[in-house]
Amino acid sequence: MTRLSSATLAGLPADIVRPGYDRTAVRPGVVHLGIGAFNRAHQAVIFDDALTAGDLRWGVIAASLRSPGVRDQMMPQDCLYTMLVRDGSAEQARIIGVVSEVLVAPEDPAALVPALAAPDTHIVTLTVTEKGYKLDPATGALIEGDPQLAADLASLAAPQTAPGFLVAALAARRAAGLPPFTAISCDNLPHNGTRLRNAVLALAARHDPALADWIAAEGAFPETMVDRIVPATTDADIAALADRLGVEDQAMVKTEPFLQWVIEDKFCGPRPDFGAGVQVTAAVAPWEEAKLRLLNGAHSGIAYLGGLAGIDHVHEVLALPEARHFVESLWDEAQTTLSPPPELDVAAYRRELMARFDNPTLQHRTRQIAMDGSQKLPQRLLATIAARLSAGQGIDALSLAVAAWVRWQAGVDDRGEAHVVDDPLAAAIAARLADAPSTEARVDAILAFDAVVPADLAGNAAFRAALIRWLAILEADGARAALAQL
Repeated sequence: MTRLSSATLAGLPADIVRPGYDRTAVRPGVVHLGIGAFNRAHQAVIFDDALTAGDLRWGVIAASLRSPGVRDQMMPQDCLYTMLVRDGSAEQARIIGVVSEVLVAPEDPAALVPALAAPDTHIVTLTVTEKGYKLDPATGALIEGDPQLAADLASLAAPQTAPGFLVAALAARRAAGLPPFTAISCDNLPHNGTRLRNAVLALAARHDPALADWIAAEGAFPETMVDRIVPATTDADIAALADRLGVEDQAMVKTEPFLQWVIEDKFCGPRPDFGAGVQVTAAVAPWEEAKLRLLNGAHSGIAYLGGLAGIDHVHEVLALPEARHFVESLWDEAQTTLSPPPELDVAAYRRELMARFDNPTLQHRTRQIAMDGSQKLPQRLLATIAARLSAGQGIDALSLAVAAWVRWQAGVDDRGEAHVVDDPLAAAIAARLADAPSTEARVDAILAFDAVVPADLAGNAAFRAALIRWLAILEADGARAALAQL
């Protein structure tokens, strides 16, 4: 079938929203690292809104730091793609035109550095997932044993990591007499701006201490919080959209109506006049904490418990009364650890989250959320548990979610069906568990794994007892039985 492109844009059905600006007049003011589905349904849409409002400085050059998959989807389509917003029976289709080029960094690292160092580049955004920062989840330090980071520590002639590309580009900007860009992490990391800044400064200092000093003095790494549910696109989604459009769109994304981007008011250069969905604020941490501990914490629990029970989608898990009770119980526990800003009504936020989880048209897969759990648990669940324990409070629902993650590492669900444990530490965790002959030994093996579990929790008797209790139930009777007991 003919692909979506600039040439086929005019022939789309009348109800399809098209770019409301001249794409040939757009200047690329943003470089994005990690162009996955989430970016295309979130940050890219915000910059597309800026273009639609008449500020043509905010086009996007995107880059994949891993594979050519998205480039091969987008470039034959002139980088156009459809965003489907689904809510119940309603569906709106909008063509996004903000991206002008997709680079593949491993194929040509030298092409990405000039794009980052270009005078028109004012903002660099990142969605490289937690593991893309090459930071130890527990300490925040560079993982110097990582082969890609080790290569960047040795030389930045052909960077391999996100921090490496930023340092190489900032060095080029400094040499050319240009100011630094604002680097905005859009990943679910606590204090993501500070972590990105620390990674960049640490790497820069190893190559040129004066460069590190310049970045520290002149650069900007605002904290952010991003929120939008973006399920993975399926072949059926692409086929259904092709029937609607009359052309094929291999880069389409599907999402919900809700969009939120909270950004710390810390920029070192121009920025768009951000519109709907964006809040620039002096303090992001309270927003970030609420999102990580409520939305993301619940999502992880739903993913592992639902996945173990053989349930494919979030809304299907929440069709079980015992699962809804679990989510509400987890939120009850997590809510006591929050310091919400005055603008955030936590009770209303919880109601809104449940409605978003219940949206059946999203088809949000539990196995998609279950990916990279070792990178996500510290901020989504373990930090909340530590706060509750330090206050002398219970951790029943929270510890059930962690125990479900431990059980997930076995690679088999409650029906005996195998699943892939998609996690950068999967092999290391599996090796530890393989030598553990009992439930208690498996819990102790996980607690001793300091790449995931911080020291203050590893030695906590109450946390250990809770994990042993729940893991024993999960192993003997399964996830649904554990939910029923909760």
